[in-house]
Amino acid sequence: MAKKRIVVICPGRGSYTRETSSYLKTYCKPAQEHISWMDGQRKSAGLPALTDLDRLPFKAKIHMAGEHASPLIYACSLSDFLSLDQNKFEIVAVTGNSMGWYIALALGSALSYKNAYHLIHTMGSMMIDGIIGGQIIYPIVSESWQVDETKKEMVLNEIEKIGAHVSIHLGGYLVIGGEQPALESLLKKLPTIDKYPFQLPFHAAFHTPLMNNISRKGMDALSESLFQKPAIPLVDGRGHIWSPFSTEISELHQYTLGYQVTKAYDFSSALTVAMKEFCPDKLVLLGPGNTLGGAIGQIMIKNRWMDVDTKSTFSTHQKSDPYLISMGMNSQREIVSK
Repeated sequence: MAKKRIVVICPGRGSYTRETSSYLKTYCKPAQEHISWMDGQRKSAGLPALTDLDRLPFKAKIHMAGEHASPLIYACSLSDFLSLDQNKFEIVAVTGNSMGWYIALALGSALSYKNAYHLIHTMGSMMIDGIIGGQIIYPIVSESWQVDETKKEMVLNEIEKIGAHVSIHLGGYLVIGGEQPALESLLKKLPTIDKYPFQLPFHAAFHTPLMNNISRKGMDALSESLFQKPAIPLVDGRGHIWSPFSTEISELHQYTLGYQVTKAYDFSSALTVAMKEFCPDKLVLLGPGNTLGGAIGQIMIKNRWMDVDTKSTFSTHQKSDPYLISMGMNSQREIVSK
C-alpha cells in the first residue's frame, strides 16, 4: 500500500500550558535519549532539567519563561515527530509557527537535534533579564471563521496609528507586537470580542523591529556552521521553500537569525504554500497541545481547501475523516503513531 503524504507542522511558544503539563512524561519514550542529553546540558548550565520541569505543577512564570518554555516545546515536538509511523506516512514537507521554525529546522535536518537545542536554548534565553515589548492576539474573522476584511482593515489602521507591528499572520487572528505603552493603548481601543484583545503572557514583541538587537546577538552567538542543507523541504514564515537541493546554507542562517526574528511571521502563507505545493493527504500538528488547530482550520477555509469553507464544514470534516491530525489529541495521534 502506498504511503500517505503528510506535512508536519511545528507549534510555537505558548503551546506548553497548564493543560499540557506532563506531556513529556506521557509521550517522551521515542526521544528519551535526546531528552536525557538536553537534561544534561541544562544541569551543566545550572538550569532545571526538562523532565523535572515537566513533572512540576504548572506555574506560568516558570513554565512560560523563554529559557524553559522553548526547549520544553522542542522536546515535546521532537518526541511526537519520532513517534510518527514512517512506514505508513511519507513526510513531504515541514513547517511551523514562529518558534516552530527552529523546530522545523531540526526535523527537516537543516540542524542536528543537538544544534537545534543549542539554537533554541540560546534564542529562548536572550531576554532572561527582561522581556522586550509584548504581543496581543486579536481575531479578524466572523463566527463562521471567514476573514472579515472590514474588521481586518480597522485593526491594521489602529496598529499603524499607535506605532505597533503585525507580528504573526495566524489564520483568523493577527498577533500584534510592540512596546508595552502602545499595546496598553490597543487593549483599550480594540472592540472586545469574547476574551480578545488578549495579551499573551511572557511573550516579547517577536517578529518586529524591536528584536533587532536580539537578532544581532543571535548572529554573533550562532554561527553558520551549525546549519546544513535540509533532507526534507522546509516552508518558512514567508511561504518560501528551502529544498534539499537548492538551499544556500548562508542564506538559511541569515533568514533564521535575521529576517525571521525582526519581520512579521506569516504562518498563513507558510501553510497555504505547504498545502498547495506538496498536496499532502494529511496535515500533522505536533504537540504539545492543539493551540494551532483553529488557525489551521481558518487557513483551510480561506483557501477553500478540501471544500472546507466555514467553521461548521471544517468541524464536520474533522469528525468524519480528519485532514488535520493533532498529536496533542489522543484519539488522533493514534492515526499516525507507530
